[in-house]
Amino acid sequence: MTPTREDLERARARVEGVVRRTPVETCRTLDRMAGASLFFKCEHLQRGGAFKLRGATNAVASLTQDEAARGVATHSSGNHAAALAIAAARRGIEATIVMPVDAPAIKRAAVEGYGARIVSCGPTLADREGTLADVVAKSGAAVVHPYDDARIVAGQATAAIELFEQVPELDVVIAPIGGGGLLSGTVLAAKFFSPGTRVIGAEPALADDAAESLRLGERQPQRPPRTVADGLRTAIGAIPFEVLRTHDVEVRTVSEEDIVRAMRTTWERAKLPIEASSAVAVAVAIDGGFANARVGVVLSGGNVDLTRLPWQ
Repeated sequence: MTPTREDLERARARVEGVVRRTPVETCRTLDRMAGASLFFKCEHLQRGGAFKLRGATNAVASLTQDEAARGVATHSSGNHAAALAIAAARRGIEATIVMPVDAPAIKRAAVEGYGARIVSCGPTLADREGTLADVVAKSGAAVVHPYDDARIVAGQATAAIELFEQVPELDVVIAPIGGGGLLSGTVLAAKFFSPGTRVIGAEPALADDAAESLRLGERQPQRPPRTVADGLRTAIGAIPFEVLRTHDVEVRTVSEEDIVRAMRTTWERAKLPIEASSAVAVAVAIDGGFANARVGVVLSGGNVDLTRLPWQ
């Protein structure tokens, strides 16, 4: 079910005072490279290191007492896992996270540090979903899907709602897409709170199932998980796909070289230590032909394994 304006407003109330109102930063060097005025919504500074705390907080706060008593479970490569672990701990309930064996070590360590139980699985979406089904069958835990959940989409929308308040009259907002929770939430936030703003998705060319799904008119399976943007390796969900399809959203793709270049430039020139998934949106902003426009860029996360920087 697609979230309504009322769902977004309720999500905003639930996250208020729980998640951080992250700052918006600018960088003259990146402005010159893009030929536009870029405004970076710094969700990499969110607690847990990513925007995901917004959706997880909204979802966990939405549970009934009976649902919460059985705990929560999900599958995630890291950022949603950490967010759900934090939200569950805040409510005092158990969280079980199914994580692929190739998830970055820093993300696994963070999830364990927040008190969640990790169950390992293979690297594909089928591996994740199958292992999660086993966990739920044994525990009865409530599933909080990382992106294909209206509560998650509504929670993620609060990042863009804040951005529209912080920087009025944006021409464009760019957000990365993996499963689609952030991008679909951004689309709905623009529809209800900044209807003059165009929303564009950013996706790795090596994980372009969302762009292909929109082109073909039906959801496509996950591409082989080869991109450096590990947070974007999953396939688009049904709810996000319907939001993007209905609102005729464009998703642009960028190469691995462009992703790494954008990530390194953002670290070096803007002094914003983002992860590769965030850099996908930066790469689209730099190369997207937004001459003289006011462009919001959602920096989705900053959880990076410093021993494996992609330019080393």
